[in-house]
Amino acid sequence: MQSEPVLVTPDCPLRDALGMMNDCRIGALIVSRSDGSLAGIFTERDLLKRVVTAPPGWHDLPISAWMTVNPHTIGPNAEWDAAVEMMDRLRVRHLPVIQDGRVIGILSTRLLMRRRTDYLNQEVEQRTRQLRQANEELLARDSEQTYNLRAAGRFQARLLLPSTPPVWPELRWGLHYAPLDHLGGDYYDIAHPEPDLLGFLIADASGHSIAAAMVAIMSRTAFSAVSSKMASPGQVLTEMNHRLQGLADSRFVTAFYAVFDRRTRVLTYANAGHPYPLLWRAETGEVRSLGAQGFMLGIMPEEQYREKTIQLALGDRLCFYTDGLVEARNEIGETFGTDRLRACIAAHGAEPAKGLTAHIIDWQRAFSGSQSLSDDLTLVVAELCAE
Repeated sequence: MQSEPVLVTPDCPLRDALGMMNDCRIGALIVSRSDGSLAGIFTERDLLKRVVTAPPGWHDLPISAWMTVNPHTIGPNAEWDAAVEMMDRLRVRHLPVIQDGRVIGILSTRLLMRRRTDYLNQEVEQRTRQLRQANEELLARDSEQTYNLRAAGRFQARLLLPSTPPVWPELRWGLHYAPLDHLGGDYYDIAHPEPDLLGFLIADASGHSIAAAMVAIMSRTAFSAVSSKMASPGQVLTEMNHRLQGLADSRFVTAFYAVFDRRTRVLTYANAGHPYPLLWRAETGEVRSLGAQGFMLGIMPEEQYREKTIQLALGDRLCFYTDGLVEARNEIGETFGTDRLRACIAAHGAEPAKGLTAHIIDWQRAFSGSQSLSDDLTLVVAELCAE
């Protein structure tokens, strides 16, 4: 919880309350009485609910006029899962923390998600270290195991990755797939929900090596089961998320799924926590992100993935990638980053898809020097050209 929430008295003017929220960059204020007991809570939702129909001079009203009285609260010893369940069930984003009748803190969805992400990252790092150590010990002890892993890697590549890009005359492709170990967690896939629709998925199971590969295979199985039946990217990700619940242990999958309509050249897409693809506009040379919000697959069972659309034009290039590209480091620990990727695309965007792919990898390798990759790396460039 946030142990020092911003407290105001019931007679605090709304003008001052909004100033505090803006200055502190917070979404809620605790309204407490002089004895420290809880009088109410004032949130952004309270403001939006009333401000449209508010009379002139509403800024001078006391916060007690607009606050939520008798808000839901929670105790300091509540479990994390219980707090998440309570906020989801009650559909609230803030819970005052009460002990012995006094306000001692506030719990927010933002704080819970940050703590959950930190926990997941620690779990992923710990499991990845354990799996890498176990794999290294096995390889050192038994050369036959090395052979088996190499064979499994070849099988995984054949299973997870399309053998050839889709043969559509208006699309050309550039591909680069580099798993860190024999087995990797990155993959991409193609779907044809309708004859004139092409779906493209790029995904990244957390970590790498054997466990990540198994999660990737489960994810690919879920994608294959739903992508041919529905044309909605958001619905596909939602169904994949449902199918992955409880299957991937503490791991998760990031994914970006887009559906291209060859009749209109409209791209519809949705995102599940994956790095934003980049679009190079042939007409202007502009590089822009295809940003869309959505939580990673396999963690939040009720997550809904919203869709966005964009009109493409002849000559445009789409760059899809996993975080192994932008998180590649040089000798002093700097990451390659999205800015360098944008600069490379801006400089070489007019190149054919394969040429642009090669330039991006050349830039990354020149930047990293002798420093090895620390994660799987997948890069796919799609070029929209005349038939």
